[in-house]
Amino acid sequence: MTAERLPAWVFPPPGGFTADDLDRIPDLPPHSELIDGSLVFVGPQKSFHTLAMFLLEVGLRSQSPGHLRVRREMTVVVDRNSRPEPDLVVIRQEAVPATGHAETAYQAEDVVLAVEVVSPESAARDRKRKPLLYAGAGIPHFWLVERTDSGRPAIHTYELDRVGEKYELTGIHHDHLKLSAPFTLDIDLTEIDAM
Repeated sequence: MTAERLPAWVFPPPGGFTADDLDRIPDLPPHSELIDGSLVFVGPQKSFHTLAMFLLEVGLRSQSPGHLRVRREMTVVVDRNSRPEPDLVVIRQEAVPATGHAETAYQAEDVVLAVEVVSPESAARDRKRKPLLYAGAGIPHFWLVERTDSGRPAIHTYELDRVGEKYELTGIHHDHLKLSAPFTLDIDLTEIDAM
């Protein structure tokens, strides 16, 4: 039996990887993230994760104002050594190039809302590390989506306290998500039952 050679990117450079490295490393697995200079790989998602993302994506797309765009599973450059991949982001229209759609990431200053759907294997990152990264980068709104015992999503909505550079809880929404910020929004979360 011979040992297979590991790709060079398995071994981080001194000081860790940078946000720019994520575009240069060949053959990374899909949805690779960079957090604090380390590569993070995502496991297979459960059905709830996909359905919750789809339900929120449809609601956000249909109700967001014309100057905003919704993207799913795109990385966000929050600092030199971190480029996490929120499940959904709402970005300013200006962040979308007029030609192409060849971008691989968005800058934190272009993100209005970052959404994380909690998965068992990423729960600590989704609940603790990523909100700190997003808040530190100045992203004004953050949602954390949890699966309840009923199988429906509970949406924890947060708004950035710019003085303390941390998120403050603005609500926990179980069957209905009705908000006025970051824009007027009304989503029936029970629709996940019919999906």
